[in-house]
Amino acid sequence: MEKLYIMYGTDPEKLVVSIMERMDVVGELRQLGQPVIAIKPNLVVPQPAEWGATTSPEMVAAAVKFLKSAGFKNIKIIESSWVGDNTKEAFQVCGYEEISQKLEVPLIDLKDDSYQDVQLGSETIQVCQTALEADYLINMPVLKAHCQTKLTCALKNLKGCIPDQEKRRFHTKGLHRPIAYLNKALKSHLTIVDGLFGDLTHEEGGNPIAMNRVLASRDPVLIDAYAAGLLGYELEDIPYILMAEELGVGKSTLNPERIVELNTSREAPPVDLNQAGEQLDYLKDFVVENQACSACYGNLMHALMRLKEQGILNKCPRPFYVGQGYKGKSLKGFGVGNCTKNFATFVPGCPPKADRILNKLQELLKGESYDG
Repeated sequence: MEKLYIMYGTDPEKLVVSIMERMDVVGELRQLGQPVIAIKPNLVVPQPAEWGATTSPEMVAAAVKFLKSAGFKNIKIIESSWVGDNTKEAFQVCGYEEISQKLEVPLIDLKDDSYQDVQLGSETIQVCQTALEADYLINMPVLKAHCQTKLTCALKNLKGCIPDQEKRRFHTKGLHRPIAYLNKALKSHLTIVDGLFGDLTHEEGGNPIAMNRVLASRDPVLIDAYAAGLLGYELEDIPYILMAEELGVGKSTLNPERIVELNTSREAPPVDLNQAGEQLDYLKDFVVENQACSACYGNLMHALMRLKEQGILNKCPRPFYVGQGYKGKSLKGFGVGNCTKNFATFVPGCPPKADRILNKLQELLKGESYDG
């Protein structure tokens, strides 16, 4: 079974290159000769990546430079912003025109592309021709929340590879089933997830939290299964993940043998609370942090957002303690992460995913004793 690779940090080029080297992407591509390589970021709207909605241009540039240094020349960046927004403007605002000029890689606006009907049983999916004709598709989504599907990451990011009229049709059909079938019609050979900044609430950005990590796998179902937990969701909360698995797109099994961490979350820097958006300003009032790594803090913020959505945040024990400054300390509080293992109550993990934090809190609210 394919593996999921995780690396923490803030240097986009180092993170991308380290993961691509570990996965031997060059060796895989050399078996194809001189393939046509398409890189698909998420440029849903013309916003800087730091706002939590769009893929870091530094990550995409790192992938292009890495591939070119290995001798691969036929590389293009492909995208179609959501209906109503201008892809060419997004290319400019998000820094991709500069990549195109410096690295001599074309930008393809799929809104101008032709498309092909792909028949999958009773389902027909319209897919942009340029995406279908690529020999090797590198999917580079952002890890973030979505107002309708709760999560947008690997599987949903391919929605930018269909024409606008098909995007509209996807919404009339409820998104989940067509997203699953799209990933059967169009294969992502490699997915590299931008988890540097992710929005807490929806796909347009504006409430970002620094998570400072990159995820990668050849299995997009595995990535989304893991990403769901990071944001505090169960697989059943996001139907397209299990639908895609049923179609043979990948496997959602999250056993330890499939998860490879190339470093530790402590290599992600401490949080900078001065960068908080409006939602984060509210949530951080529930937290006492002391030298908290951004990876651990980010997962806690997503857990708190889920609790807020469920209307039970104010019923939870507070404050939540998180950070390396609590190592070796014994407090009567609710600790998050291995650094708080001496607390009366804590959630293990380095970092613990949001779903584990949620599960522990739900146990407490059901009547488990809490010494807080």
